Amino acid sequence: MKILVVEDDVQTANFIARGLSQSGHTVDVSTDGEDGLIQATRTAYDVMIIDRMLPKCSGLELVQAVRSGHINTPVLMLTALSSVDDRVEGLESGADDYLAKPFAFTELLARVRALHRRAAAPGEELANDIHIGDLHFDLYRRRVTRAGRRIDLTPQEFKLLEYLVRRRGETITRAMLLENLWGYDFDPRTNIVEAHISRLRAKLDVPGGRPLLRTLRGFGYVIDDAD
Repeated sequence: MKILVVEDDVQTANFIARGLSQSGHTVDVSTDGEDGLIQATRTAYDVMIIDRMLPKCSGLELVQAVRSGHINTPVLMLTALSSVDDRVEGLESGADDYLAKPFAFTELLARVRALHRRAAAPGEELANDIHIGDLHFDLYRRRVTRAGRRIDLTPQEFKLLEYLVRRRGETITRAMLLENLWGYDFDPRTNIVEAHISRLRAKLDVPGGRPLLRTLRGFGYVIDDAD
């Protein structure tokens, strides 16, 4: 893998880069957000590891800029902030996974590999243009419409909808969403899945239209255009 590490603490950056290099990966290192953004937009990486607290441009701003430039490279965000709200904010910015400092390198490496596996989807040809009733999901243009009306989604809402529409008609459990979209265990008391589903459903519903995203109590969630 070719990996970009954006970390302003030199000791931490060297620790990560050395470990990744010894594991057979090619690593570029940047120590501030502005330079990190330049590298992220000029070079194709398999995974990016970005610290949340960076000089010149924060990790949150960096990830948002990367996503607004339609760069979908998986991002693992590092931070000394570990509350649920901090995690949610990082994921809402467009990060794919979140790792709190201090961390064991073996865990970081496992998360990086998991992100790359999910992104690569070996041998799987995925549709980029999906219709479910009057809902149109266009991955290539990152555009969602229903009955011709544009629906604006946050990066994490877009990922959630993509996961659901690719499995239309299937019952998707809360555990599946946590594992595949957030990639690690939250406090079991968190309502992050329910909150995202609620916001997504509110955006998808149209007056007089058929509900597409349904909750199957005790089982999970399903999206389809069935009666």
